[in-house]
This record gives sequence, C-alpha cells and structure tokens, in this order.
Amino acid sequence: KMVAELAGWRNGARLAQDQVWAKPPGAPPIVFHRDSPYFMFTPDDVITVWVALDDMDEELGPLEYVKGSHKWGSGRVGSAQTFFQSDNGRSLLNSAALLEGITDPSSSLEIYTTSGLRAGGISVHNGKVWHGSGKNCSGDRPRRGLGLHYVPAEVRFTKEAAKSKLWKIYLPDDIICDEDATGVDLPEGDFPVVWRPT
Repeated sequence: KMVAELAGWRNGARLAQDQVWAKPPGAPPIVFHRDSPYFMFTPDDVITVWVALDDMDEELGPLEYVKGSHKWGSGRVGSAQTFFQSDNGRSLLNSAALLEGITDPSSSLEIYTTSGLRAGGISVHNGKVWHGSGKNCSGDRPRRGLGLHYVPAEVRFTKEAAKSKLWKIYLPDDIICDEDATGVDLPEGDFPVVWRPT
C-alpha cells in the first residue's frame, strides 16, 4: 500500500522482482544505474524498496542516490553490462549527466548516502533515480541488502520483452521475438499483486 500511495498508482502494486545484493569485503563499487530500463513493462514506473540487512557504515560502500536525477530525460539509454566496476562506478552516470547539460558532473552532482541506515531499515527510490555504491573497504564485513522492485498492478510486457533473456520466459511459447507481447497478462504466481484498493 505504501509503495502504491507514494507512486500514485491508483490500481495497486505488483511485485516484479526481488534480489539480494551482497558485496563481500573488498568488493569494487556497484555502477551507478537506473532500475527502470531493466523492467520491460508498460507503464514503465518502478519503485524499489531496499532493505538493509547490515548496518550501513560508510566503509561498507552504502547505497548512494543522485538528487533530482529521476527528472532527467532518457537520453542515456541502455544499462550496465557489469554491475561491479573499478572506475568508481560512475561512467554511465557521468555520461547521463553530460547529456542533461551538467558540464562537470564529478563536482556538481549532489549525492545522498544511506550511510547510517541500520539493519532492518529501508530506503525507497523511484526506478528513474541514478544510484550506485562505493567500494566495500571493510576487511571482514559484507554489505548486504534486499531489493524489492514494484510496478503498477496493471502493467503489461513491452514488445521488447519477447527478446529479453530475463522476461521472455514468462511469455507463452507461441509469442515470437517480433510479436507484440503487450496483450499478455503477467503470471500472478510470478508477479503477484500485493495490494489493490478496496
């Protein structure tokens, strides 16, 4: 209910995916990215609820958000091929910022951190927000979190879903790559509607 109300989804919310993020001690940064491009649904709204499974101390490389980036255009299309990067994880972010007319992204972006979030705490973000995290500098502590990705209850697959390794497994076998998958209902067992208004 909270997610649907925050997002303004009048028909409710559906769980599209859950995932565990585990950065072991010494793990490199997680590339700054947006969640929305990975979800081949229409409408393309995504809200992520991130649950901290460890205390988010600065040395663990806590999740970071770029203020206002959910309002940027989609000029930087595509997604990260590798989530762990050694270049501080900001190459995609800097490219997107430059396309937005931000001439010096390395010094002018406002980055907010979840440092200080305790285990069991949550962070909620729009799927269009650019976010990532730094290196886990701890010698013996992991940084773990659970990501719950929600979409509007009424979503449908996009045509591109039929070409996706991730999403095409949820489509009927008679849908082939060049056919439109937008008429296919999402399987309730895999994509449960978790809240509808009464």
